[in-house]
Amino acid sequence: MPRRQTSYRPPTRFSVMPPVIKNLLILNGLFFLAQFVAAETLAESSLLAHVLNTLALYPPGAPEQGALLISERLGQTPGFWPWQLVSYSFLHGSLGHLFFNMFALWMFGVQIENRWGSQRFGVFYFACVLGAAFTHLLFVPSGTTLNTTQGLVQASVPTVGASGGVYGILLAFGMMFPNQPIYLWFLFPIRAKWLVIGFGALELYSAVTGTSAGVANFAHLGGMVFGFLLIQYWRGKLPVQPEKVMRW
Repeated sequence: MPRRQTSYRPPTRFSVMPPVIKNLLILNGLFFLAQFVAAETLAESSLLAHVLNTLALYPPGAPEQGALLISERLGQTPGFWPWQLVSYSFLHGSLGHLFFNMFALWMFGVQIENRWGSQRFGVFYFACVLGAAFTHLLFVPSGTTLNTTQGLVQASVPTVGASGGVYGILLAFGMMFPNQPIYLWFLFPIRAKWLVIGFGALELYSAVTGTSAGVANFAHLGGMVFGFLLIQYWRGKLPVQPEKVMRW
């Protein structure tokens, strides 16, 4: 009788579309399709629009009036709900936003999921998503001044996008493959470690100075910081030690 496997083992063969990345691409695509349908039908009061608006991330204590994901005008926001700490990452503001996030997830995540295995990769990705959400809520004001036809009003603005998780994946790639060349615009090679440092520095500068309006820079930084801490924990570099140290 064959012995049963009692512990998880990463796959030994390389896959260009490993399970977690494949499912994330599908889910993000389906959610964007739902956003497109809700927006094109202009059914702002429909159940679909209501559900999608409730999935975007709103700060606790934000003004009740604010921007809605599926609406062209300000309205009554759903407010903060715990599931938004994860669900916001499946929504995107535009097709370009979706494409670049998913392309980066696939480009940098494939080697990591193949090396770590799908279980560890999935835990890491969603830890970065949660870390990005917590950091954004901690550093970004709950209310934003918007210029409307009624003048300046204090309103809440939702946060959407998988960028926090993607920036965590980018950091992991730079740590695991620091000298691997990445071709910017498919033309200019740069080592992965310098690309990560450059992105991190740019996000920190933009977050502190507020020069990138409408971009959740603190969320990007949070994804990178939480990803770094989790990797250091797995590698046994923190005072709290894991049961089994991860090596690469």
